[in-house]
Amino acid sequence: MRFVALDVETANPDMSSICQIGIVRFEDGVPVETWSSLVNPKDYFDEMNVSIHGIESDDVRGAPDFKQLSPELNQRVGGRVVAIHTAFDRNAITQAASRHGAMPPECSWLNTASVARRAWPEVAQKGYGLGPLATKLGITFEHHDAAEDARAAGMILVRAMEAMGLDLAGWIERVKRPIDPNNNGSVAQSGNPEGSLYGEVVVFTGALTVPRHEAAEMAARAGCETADGVTKHTTLLVVGDQDIRLLNGHEKSNKHRKAEELIAKGKPIRILTETDFLSMVNQR
Repeated sequence: MRFVALDVETANPDMSSICQIGIVRFEDGVPVETWSSLVNPKDYFDEMNVSIHGIESDDVRGAPDFKQLSPELNQRVGGRVVAIHTAFDRNAITQAASRHGAMPPECSWLNTASVARRAWPEVAQKGYGLGPLATKLGITFEHHDAAEDARAAGMILVRAMEAMGLDLAGWIERVKRPIDPNNNGSVAQSGNPEGSLYGEVVVFTGALTVPRHEAAEMAARAGCETADGVTKHTTLLVVGDQDIRLLNGHEKSNKHRKAEELIAKGKPIRILTETDFLSMVNQR
């Protein structure tokens, strides 16, 4: 079981203003290598950010900028599973790469906040921040140092593996599914009458890359009425990645099979991949 954990600090509210990166490599549940670097964000330092991490503009004089550091970053995380606590760090890396004309690393991101919310029901709704969660699990670290935060995120993943008996591949699949796999919750919403897809009735099935309620909100803004199940009124079925273990041996979900049955009877239902759906609803 090998993965790396990553954390960043930023100079100001702009996520691209990375001023420190920390990476910790884990093998068999143990941190075996720690790497950290200051980064010159080529941007101003906000007093609020400085008060959190203590890094000031003078500290990064002579430090590499993100583009200069990107080969090192790609070497350390490229092709690996990268644990981060909340989506902030992934977004910061992506934004910094875009801003500085660098290629973001090609890796598999695993959000340990999402892991924790599924591993421990008592933190499913609150208390899953890095600090409170580390305290709960007895993980000691110096908060807001990138390497220390990365190590804490990695240890949270290790503890979740131990608590739930899931390996790394198991958690990568588990975070794609709802916190409570037996309760997706209703996603039924009315569509925006000004939306370009007004009149469509959409249903979701399978594991989506975004929470289902977020997908429903995007669909509703684009004009779609969203529903929980496939009926004769359904016009769009959006299919995410399927977890075969949840489909009772079938290759397609119940909703998918029902939609195909209705299509065979002449109902005008269009089946879309999640990628195509997101492209449609995000069109301007």
